[in-house]
Amino acid sequence: MRFFIPVLLFAIFTLNLRAQGIEFFHGTWAEALEKAKGEEKLIFVDAFASWCGPCKRMAKETFPDEKVGAFFNGNFICLKIDMEKPENAEFAGKFPVNSYPTLFFIDGNGKVVLREIGAKSVDQLIETGKRALGKNDKSVDYEKKYNEGNRDPKMLFDYVRALNAAGKPSLKITNEYLNTQSDLTTEFNLRFMLEGAVDADSRVFDLMVKNKQKIAEVAGEEAFNARVETACKNTLKKAVEYKNEALLKETKAKMKLANPARAEAFGSEVDMFYYKAVKDSDNYLKAAKTLQKASVKSNAAKLHELTIDLVRSFPEDKKVLDQAEKWAKSAAETGGLADYWMTLAGIYKLKGEKNKARETAEKAKDAAGNGDSMLKSKIDYFIQSLE
Repeated sequence: MRFFIPVLLFAIFTLNLRAQGIEFFHGTWAEALEKAKGEEKLIFVDAFASWCGPCKRMAKETFPDEKVGAFFNGNFICLKIDMEKPENAEFAGKFPVNSYPTLFFIDGNGKVVLREIGAKSVDQLIETGKRALGKNDKSVDYEKKYNEGNRDPKMLFDYVRALNAAGKPSLKITNEYLNTQSDLTTEFNLRFMLEGAVDADSRVFDLMVKNKQKIAEVAGEEAFNARVETACKNTLKKAVEYKNEALLKETKAKMKLANPARAEAFGSEVDMFYYKAVKDSDNYLKAAKTLQKASVKSNAAKLHELTIDLVRSFPEDKKVLDQAEKWAKSAAETGGLADYWMTLAGIYKLKGEKNKARETAEKAKDAAGNGDSMLKSKIDYFIQSLE
């Protein structure tokens, strides 16, 4: 679970925000372009083939994830396009691919902003989406209008939205506008407040929470919760930067105030991130165990993701590796996927238990079957590395 926090309208680690993942658009390509222009969003396209193993794995494990849904549904128009179906020949002609899956991020004019090849995990896909948003920076155009003296409310709102999408500071513009308003409860001002509340340790965030019910009525509770998530994660980023546990506590307190149902799992997640950053393995492991009990439980995909985070965070810490082994074994036995068995094999290798690593890699090969030759080659290479 890599944890990077630019100022964007997204929510990561939102295990309880949604009951589903990405909501794919079912209209035509022309309709998607029109929708992207109208909403000023990029189009995310999963260009796949029905026979592709990694494509199926993404569809099963990545796209349904709540975190991916919360991020992608808020920031993109999302499509799945089977590149080998005749009805998609026009798209395939304009955007040819050589490998599956190919992931496109395309603007409303049909320009490719970012193109990536290969299946992505939950966090890898979110990171890719954030890079696409960063490449689509339109804030410079609004900055020019602002510097020329334009203070039209709609222009200022669009400026703040563009700054947020590009990961640039926007609180100054938000505060400047809100300070001119005598009534903060108009629909436009509520939406402005929602867009501008980018840090939990800010006056704008407090105003947003104070007006939670009104904002939820005009923008939806999901949008409110997503903004809370973003703002709290941005304050967490400051806590890490300055190694400030007071800001860490404030982050958790603000989440508890704004979205109590999310507070317990969120607290464990941010503790993990913070203590990983400051290299405190004991508190990190304590937070990971709390998260597993609170929300991950025995879900194989989430348990596997949590295990990977442990191994990446503290690959030489015996206590962390012992716990990672237990969770990896549970994920592999429950989920049965080759990737899960390979994660367990890798942990055995890190612990110096080569025989167990070899036996487990053989289980991964059996689980892979005949559908993914590249994965089987990687498994064979891993087994050879144990000699």
